[in-house]
Amino acid sequence: MTYSGAYIPPAKNGSYPLRSGNRVFPLIDGAPAFRRICEAVDNAEHSVWVTMAFIETAFKMPDGKGSFFDVMDRARARGLDVRVLFWRSPEVAEMEPDAEHFLGTAEHRKFLALRGSQFMARWDRLTKTWCHHQKSWLMDAGRDTEIAFVGGINLDVNSVVEPGHHAHEAGSTHDLFVEVRGPSATDVHHNFVQRWNGASEKDLADGSWPENDKVSDLPFPESLSASAGDSPVQISRTVRRGTYQNAIPAVGAEPFPIVQGEQSCLEQYIAAIDSARETIYIEDQVLMSFLVLEKLEKALERGVEIICVLPGKVWGQVLLAFDDPRMAPFFDKFKSLERFPHFTLAALAANREPGKYLDVYVHAKIAMVDGVWATIGSCNIADRSFYSDTELNASFWDGKTARKLRNDLFKEHLEVEVSGMTDKDAMQLFRETAKKNTARRVRGEALQGLAFQLDPAHYPSAEPWLPELD
Repeated sequence: MTYSGAYIPPAKNGSYPLRSGNRVFPLIDGAPAFRRICEAVDNAEHSVWVTMAFIETAFKMPDGKGSFFDVMDRARARGLDVRVLFWRSPEVAEMEPDAEHFLGTAEHRKFLALRGSQFMARWDRLTKTWCHHQKSWLMDAGRDTEIAFVGGINLDVNSVVEPGHHAHEAGSTHDLFVEVRGPSATDVHHNFVQRWNGASEKDLADGSWPENDKVSDLPFPESLSASAGDSPVQISRTVRRGTYQNAIPAVGAEPFPIVQGEQSCLEQYIAAIDSARETIYIEDQVLMSFLVLEKLEKALERGVEIICVLPGKVWGQVLLAFDDPRMAPFFDKFKSLERFPHFTLAALAANREPGKYLDVYVHAKIAMVDGVWATIGSCNIADRSFYSDTELNASFWDGKTARKLRNDLFKEHLEVEVSGMTDKDAMQLFRETAKKNTARRVRGEALQGLAFQLDPAHYPSAEPWLPELD
């Protein structure tokens, strides 16, 4: 097939091949993403299947659609096949009491019973504190109307925010989903079936809802969804060794030994970074992979313009890692990137009033290369995401869609229109604007957009890492 960015190879060692004939539509920030997902649920004719990690009790969909459970119950009341895979990890629940989980405890089952919920659910867990971290929605699996959503947005209150992050007072999270129609949606279907049928808790008395004998296994897809566009897409994953046994291959794909695990998310990231010619743009909750840092350093040595947008207030696990002497080589490597003038580290914050800002928590897991390739999903740039947590990403080789994604993100982050710019010019404008916004923030002035520059030499810190100004 002929496509933009063909010099960026797809992952070769994974369950799912690069497939042509897709339509992809990125969804920036939680309110637009969940609005579109709810619309797709309302229009579904046969089924709604969901994988999730975290859910807050107070979470509500936008536009008065109610809670996640309201959405599931309404779909089931219309006669749809509704299934949810929940992550079970009592250990993490004890370690992080503020991170809410729907563990299928007696209390949670009573909650479902009082609601009269009839959708099907299974719980799935991993050893130790590894996370089933996938976030996907699949409507009408195996039908002509099949639609998949892949991304990183948790069901938490701070994620239900409009682009621009102007309305929230207590907290605001930036994240994305991508809508996929076409043959690659069938691979999301295959992933769900493999996980559903292999869910670790399914035979336990409290491992399914309503009861085990009422919750059936699923057949694997036998044919691909019809072509819906002209975007090549590859679904990539992380699956820990030994997690799933059933190796029935994806439609038209070579058999893959899933029992040995899968690291196609890592393979795809490395292939894209190694292939970059002009630009790399990253938004992520963390950047905690020494291998990726080495690859970014080599790209910088080639003259590639790189922007990394991370949380200004660092995730607590990063601060813990900083205190671990074994992590010193990683942080030394990270700090050394400051020597490259074409490397930009940035964070996001929204204006509140003169001298006051609300830091926007970057929870996104996306990357773009040369304006021709992009990936959106649940996989952080971190070793645990690359090797141990269960992850799902959708990568697409589509210059038109990748550039629109760049334009929409930069319009939110910089309050400027970059659609007429080359990728490299737009990246340089980002760097200049972010640096000016840091100076504005130091002076207590309003920012232009959200992005402000950080200093790699000050990474990490419990406070926003404002660089020293020239």
